[in-house]
Amino acid sequence: MKLFIYLFALFFLSSCSSTRMVDSWLNDEYVNYHPKKVLIVGITDNLTARKIFEQELKNELIKRGVIAVESYGVFDLTFQNSKQTEEDINKEVKKLVNDGFDAILTSAVKGVDEKTSYTNDSFITGYYWRHFGRYYFLYQDVYFQPGYYNKYKVYNIESSLYNLNENSDKSLVWVASYQIVDPNKISATVNDYVKAIIKALEKETIIPTHK
Repeated sequence: MKLFIYLFALFFLSSCSSTRMVDSWLNDEYVNYHPKKVLIVGITDNLTARKIFEQELKNELIKRGVIAVESYGVFDLTFQNSKQTEEDINKEVKKLVNDGFDAILTSAVKGVDEKTSYTNDSFITGYYWRHFGRYYFLYQDVYFQPGYYNKYKVYNIESSLYNLNENSDKSLVWVASYQIVDPNKISATVNDYVKAIIKALEKETIIPTHK
């Protein structure tokens, strides 16, 4: 299986799906960093899904005064469709810098976890677990009523922002890990995921908030 499986066979949840940040890190050397022109790269071989993600994130960045461009309109097909050497990639980065890009924001699937949940009609929400007697009284029907197991997937995604003007190991500005639960609907999932990225970048004051 490819490391970068379809980014957006994942990115797309139903209304009951969710996106949550698991962890994030900001380079101390970029406390006051504000990119002006960002290239957005969805790392996937699914061109249609990649376009949806890159376009939506671009639109949100533009609303906040940041110039943003989708990678599918910048990278040549030969660059995307064949494996590149590190030297080839560095040459492409130099072209980006010459074209005025000062940052690149990538997003890629790092892995998929298979999960299983148990459901039955007696499931009750609330904080009944605080008292054992009440908890056991309410949930004991699980012994007597049949339930079922539901399998679902959790996609682990990583988003990273790099400073293209810093050609060293210090070029990573920000990175965050997200989990998307049981995706199956493109429009809902992309919107949810993009909002999570934007919220994190605003919180770190990397981009301004939308007025």
